[in-house]
Amino acid sequence: MSHVGLPHLAFPASARRVGQMLCRQGVFFSGFLALTGLLLALSSCGSPASAVSGGVVKVVAGENFWGSIAAQLGGSHASVISIVSDPNTDPHEYESSTDDARAFAQVNYVILNGAGYDTWGQKLLDANPVTGRKVFTVADILGKKEGDNPHFWYNPDYVEQVANQITADFKALDPADATYFSQQRTAFEDALKPYHNRINEIKQKFGGQKVGATEDIFAYLSNALGLDLISPPAFMQAVAEGNDPPAATVAEFQEQIRQKQITVLVYNVQTVTAVTTNLKQLASQESIPVVGVTETIQPHDSTFQDWQYAQLLALQNALNANALGN
Repeated sequence: MSHVGLPHLAFPASARRVGQMLCRQGVFFSGFLALTGLLLALSSCGSPASAVSGGVVKVVAGENFWGSIAAQLGGSHASVISIVSDPNTDPHEYESSTDDARAFAQVNYVILNGAGYDTWGQKLLDANPVTGRKVFTVADILGKKEGDNPHFWYNPDYVEQVANQITADFKALDPADATYFSQQRTAFEDALKPYHNRINEIKQKFGGQKVGATEDIFAYLSNALGLDLISPPAFMQAVAEGNDPPAATVAEFQEQIRQKQITVLVYNVQTVTAVTTNLKQLASQESIPVVGVTETIQPHDSTFQDWQYAQLLALQNALNANALGN
């Protein structure tokens, strides 16, 4: 039950306890019940997410890459839960649980990726609206919609925009700690410097190199790195969406590998199909380095920037190996 759309009224503790009991027992209020009694019971259903308790913002992030960023920006004034964090799970296919629904109902702040990536999260929000709960959908501030490439965390510029928005939201939810959140944003920017420096180094050394990828998860980052991602776009998008890529794109991709038109193959290890496995094996046969990337942070207890830095380093080593081999 929810009291969305009803005016906020204050009731004594004893009345609130009655309302909570009625909510738990699922009592149905008929149209003949007095309006005051209706408001009394509804005021107690669900958790009052709008109030920040003890100077700590309670946060649920749909995925652990946004959760890691939120945890660093919130510091000691945020408690963050990430729903999708299992390295063996394809986030595109995640199915929510009752525990997820409970977590969403009890927090002040929810962060979702959007653009069709975590529709399960939006369904949970729609099923249990809570007055005062702030929801940040990343796709919204980026002007993206379902059908667009949803892998926004692989775009370094988008990461900065998201960090700024999360900081602004923390300040709005907990104004008393606004200065602290500004300090955390500065600290996070410092923590991102090795990540940004590695991106710039790869761009300077290998900009223009032709590369391949089994999924469009790499598209944003390849652009930031100045690499030329030549894999068929329809192939990469189909794999990302869990569909079979068109046969013509499979043949084109295979030919790119056989002709060694690409210097490195980037392989999403969390979205594996018979077709992508075949391409990976074919690249190995042609002595083309294969670099694995993941949808979620691995290892799961790493930070966003350490995870990304490790993948960038692996990519740079592969590009170096290919250069030395030639």
